[in-house]
Amino acid sequence: MPAPHRYRIVPKNPGAHLFEVTLTVAEPDPHGQVLTLPAWIPGSYLIRDYARHVIAIRAASEGDPIELTKLDKTTWQAGPVHGPLQVTAEIYAYDLSVRGAHLDTTHAYFNGPAVFLKVAGQEHLPCELTIEPPPKSLGREWRVATSMRPRDAERYGYGVYQAADYDELIDHPVEIGELAIGEFEAGGIPHAVAIRGHARADMARICHDLATLCEQHLALLGLPRDLDRYLFLLLVLPDGYGGLEHRWSSSLVCSRGDLPVRGETGTKPSYRGFLRLCSHEYFHLWNVKRMKPERFTPYDLTTEAHTGLLWVFEGITSYYDTLALVRAGLITRDNYLEMVGRVITRVMRTRGRFRQSLEDASFDAWIKFYKPDANTSNATISYYTKGALVALALDLTIRRDTDSRHSLDSVMQACWKHFGETGEGMPERGLESVAQGFTGLDLEEFFERYVRGTGELPLAKILRDFGVRMHLRPADNAEDAGGKPGSSEQPPAPWLGLVTALRDGRHVVTLVHSDSPAEAAGIAAGDELLAVDDVRVSPVTLDARLREHHAGDRVTLTVFRNDELLRFRARIVEPPEDTCWLDAHPEASPEAEQRQKAWLTGSPL
Repeated sequence: MPAPHRYRIVPKNPGAHLFEVTLTVAEPDPHGQVLTLPAWIPGSYLIRDYARHVIAIRAASEGDPIELTKLDKTTWQAGPVHGPLQVTAEIYAYDLSVRGAHLDTTHAYFNGPAVFLKVAGQEHLPCELTIEPPPKSLGREWRVATSMRPRDAERYGYGVYQAADYDELIDHPVEIGELAIGEFEAGGIPHAVAIRGHARADMARICHDLATLCEQHLALLGLPRDLDRYLFLLLVLPDGYGGLEHRWSSSLVCSRGDLPVRGETGTKPSYRGFLRLCSHEYFHLWNVKRMKPERFTPYDLTTEAHTGLLWVFEGITSYYDTLALVRAGLITRDNYLEMVGRVITRVMRTRGRFRQSLEDASFDAWIKFYKPDANTSNATISYYTKGALVALALDLTIRRDTDSRHSLDSVMQACWKHFGETGEGMPERGLESVAQGFTGLDLEEFFERYVRGTGELPLAKILRDFGVRMHLRPADNAEDAGGKPGSSEQPPAPWLGLVTALRDGRHVVTLVHSDSPAEAAGIAAGDELLAVDDVRVSPVTLDARLREHHAGDRVTLTVFRNDELLRFRARIVEPPEDTCWLDAHPEASPEAEQRQKAWLTGSPL
């Protein structure tokens, strides 16, 4: 049996944010072993060039130095050797996100692609990882949290861990620090949540709610054959939100105020958002970690892997992340309708939905979604948000047109059996093919119009068939995210078609909507907005100033662009009705109410 690749990682210099990572290859290529570091991490579709954080690298064999030649930005080749090869790298780690590595005097965190070299041609060999503690002056209370299997390590301790191959090695993020750990079971499988950060959270409630949520997902798609443990890694910050999925774990970031404290009752909106984040990453156990696009089978982490299916793997996941909450009883029906109304609002305020299809948004994620600029909202659409709405429309269409014999639930179950359990990658039209074949419906026009085209989804009509009314109104103010009826205290302000925010104490235009008065006047993103009709404005007072006018009036906008003072004349107009809220129809038919119940509970009629 071939010897495993042995990795060793040490938080060598936390103050300088430096890990030392050593790889020992027992039987290197005698002609010169090639080693590579990934350029991106699965689940985040952007070339990140992790090799740029390699500060120093050296090679040796049996104590003798070996020449190491860099072939390209991510690849090195060692000189020929006749014994084991040892490669040691110093890696700078100061990326406080779920996608890279971070080390300071308070903790250590890393994702495998950011720190572990791949042995070209030997990726299939087993790997061992020794995790060592930081210098003795630090980390006396630190523990290790990872979903990687221990070989010679105590629970939550330093020592030796193991992985079946390189792909698995880099699919286990590791958090080392002062951790609050809670444990629970779901589907008979041990789960845990490890929280780092000063959070006085109600761990018992979090574990209870996560267990309920995980059981809901497991009931829908079934237990993956290789799932025998799961870990939620959670970093708590003053202000943060995000996550990244892995096969046996997820890495999450939330804000301190999102978590419930002991004695707190009810489910506040920010906690709903936290549960939705956990739900999203957990659903990825099936949808992208085990069932994935054909073009990700296998992953090539040295270059972009283009697919038009990200709307399936992120958009459908975004649909189920919230639906699972109401099905599990963690939120109410009205909570759910509010959250969906906010998603509809976000899509309706994105004018790029008329320019970019979901399929194109998926394909171009590498150069557009992950590289936003001042025109992103006008030129692109999110495959998360619009993808979730397409999933909603597809689910309700299937339910309605098959008299609830089928649904997106049953389509996803069929996809799981065909692509997930077999490991066969999903072709570019794979979900469409399964949906039509399994339900017997002709859905070609649906996919042409709403996935490959830019047609507006008929959400109001579809929701009405399920006893839900869709309302549109103008935004009350800049903070209005939708989901609720508008305020009756004052009328909405006339519309300029721009978004502003405070940036380093300056009132800066961050977005100019296409076909808006601001665009027509010549206002540009980055302008510092000083005054309307010679009266100073801020993000707080801008709407009030505009309410002094009527649609059709002309106003003078004074801005700094770079260091030049400029004035523009703009004709303000009626605000668009791009803010959505949903409610249960008070006069819904019994048939519509039955459909709604089956949809929101996941049970048959």
